[in-house]
Amino acid sequence: MKKILLLTVILSTWGITSIAQQVDTTNIYKDRTDSLKATVFTGRSRSNYLSKAKDLRTEVTSAAGLMKMACCNLAESFENSASVTVGYSDATTGARQIRLLGLSGAYTQMLDENRPVMRGITAPYGLSYTPGPWLESIQVGKGSPSVVNGTESITGSINLEHRKPTDGKPLFLNASVMNDTKTDFNVASSLQVSDNLYTVLMGHVDGNFKTYDMNGDGFADEPALFQVNAANRWLWYTPAVQVRWGVRFIADRRQGGQMSGPWKSDVNNNVANAYFKIGHSLKDDGASSIALVGDYTLQKTGSSFGANLFDATEHSVFANFIFRDQFSESHDLTAGINTTVDYVAEDITGGGQVLKGNHQTLSQVAPYAEYTFRNGETLSMIAGFSGTILPGKGFYPAPRLTFKYQPSESVVLRANGGRGVRFSQPVADNIGILSTGKRIIGDLTDRPVEDAWTYGGNATLYFGDSGYLSLDYFQSDFSSALLLDREAPDQILFYSLDGHRAYSRNIQADISFEPLRKLTLTLTGRYTDAKAWQPSGAVRELPLTSRYKAVLNAQYTIGANRWILDFTASMNGSARVYDFMRELKDEDGHLLYPEGRTPSYPLIYAQVTRRFRGFDVYIGGENLTGSMQMHPVIGADNPFSDTFDAASIWGPIMGAKFYAGFRMTIWK
Repeated sequence: MKKILLLTVILSTWGITSIAQQVDTTNIYKDRTDSLKATVFTGRSRSNYLSKAKDLRTEVTSAAGLMKMACCNLAESFENSASVTVGYSDATTGARQIRLLGLSGAYTQMLDENRPVMRGITAPYGLSYTPGPWLESIQVGKGSPSVVNGTESITGSINLEHRKPTDGKPLFLNASVMNDTKTDFNVASSLQVSDNLYTVLMGHVDGNFKTYDMNGDGFADEPALFQVNAANRWLWYTPAVQVRWGVRFIADRRQGGQMSGPWKSDVNNNVANAYFKIGHSLKDDGASSIALVGDYTLQKTGSSFGANLFDATEHSVFANFIFRDQFSESHDLTAGINTTVDYVAEDITGGGQVLKGNHQTLSQVAPYAEYTFRNGETLSMIAGFSGTILPGKGFYPAPRLTFKYQPSESVVLRANGGRGVRFSQPVADNIGILSTGKRIIGDLTDRPVEDAWTYGGNATLYFGDSGYLSLDYFQSDFSSALLLDREAPDQILFYSLDGHRAYSRNIQADISFEPLRKLTLTLTGRYTDAKAWQPSGAVRELPLTSRYKAVLNAQYTIGANRWILDFTASMNGSARVYDFMRELKDEDGHLLYPEGRTPSYPLIYAQVTRRFRGFDVYIGGENLTGSMQMHPVIGADNPFSDTFDAASIWGPIMGAKFYAGFRMTIWK
């Protein structure tokens, strides 16, 4: 039994969990064996919380938190978070983008149980390809995470924990419908095939039957959507060896643009993924182990945005060999090598550029080592180093260091810093530029390396099991990056920093407590100062990046959790608009942005859930304040001009929405 438990702890570092326990497998940094019970208990009792066990500052949304809203997909699960801000990349495709530490989601590493995902040509739509009902939890880690999963993370990582093959749920169903005809259906089934073999099947279908033009500009506020998403995951288990593997297929089509005019957007994405994980114990007590992780993804996109075209195919392979040896309770070494190879073939027509038959192979090899020292529960130190080799670009040493000090049961202090490097993706990282008529200046086939250091710290005071008070500060400093200058009305300029300055500073405070029995209140505030050098010579505030966000979430349960009432209110601060937007006027001739900034706006979400035995019914509403960006499409009356712009989005495109749904679970 001791061997099985220790193997579980060791292999959980790479997303491999045991049959007996549903242990948190994210391990942005490795959990201690003495923290497993606390981690499971906290996850069940709180829907959103800051993990006490994690060495990195980690915000956890549990399965209960994912049920606070309709949570049709991953993007909508962040609506009650101040750490992660979600917005639209444009007003025609429905593509969503996140910001962490005030920077684009391209700088946040997305992980599926510690496998890098949502990379490449379909990344702009990836947030809608992860159904909320498929997930057990989401972990948002700020700062520089472990080198084990590569060095593409700059601002942090978001790890997704899916339903496990060992869940005692042979059938789970979830369905919801919104007043705008958006409909979702999800199914999951975990089955035990034999004594050692387990599987989970997951399916998802969503779409809408009708589109709307609520602001009267002639463009559909959201595209017509239809998505089919299916996954099958397996686990083969023995006390010494665990093997996980799975496949997934996605077909997605979205059609938007003018309701009755010639300018249309049509996006067709298809994704196929297969992966495996093998873990084997090298010692009888499980203190030493090896693991091999492999992942292959095929992505195809065929997209048109008015007269702009983007057709591409991408093959991506990720492999990671991991060796771990726990010398003692205080000393732990993990070492290995990971590699990523991306082969991209693309055709681009738009912005004055015609690029046909462009083929590129981008690869990176990263040997790494990570040493962990622990002095009981009081002190931990994790020192990691990755020597990332980018063929044709050079060698990038990427050190990362994390400290955690817990002087008492109620106080946790953390500090973290490290380097991140990644290949830029001019089109995929900035898909909205194709929803404009502007001339694009710059080489869309060039993928320069982006290089930044992120560092910061966190202090958290816990009030027993009922709440916490937390304060953190993080800063990212770039030494190289590929940026966009969109200040002019008729052109978009890609440019490199060339040694100039770009940074983001973030301060966030969180407090969560229970003023009354069964009432939980969480209040979060975040301030962002993000600036970058521009070719004009000035270091300016990043456009369309709100300076602050405040979120209040309240949850109240009645009876034995038979009724659950959820309420979330947020205030989103103003952002600097592009220079050309300062001259925009409304129908009455008044300037839309007289001070060169967007207005602040509130958002309110509410949901009521009635729970029965194995069956939940819920109703709710989103954006109940009706906040909207009333002129999201610039130049809507002349969409084929060089000043047309449907990609300068800073707020909600649609008004209030209402939904109803149910969840049904059959237990073993």
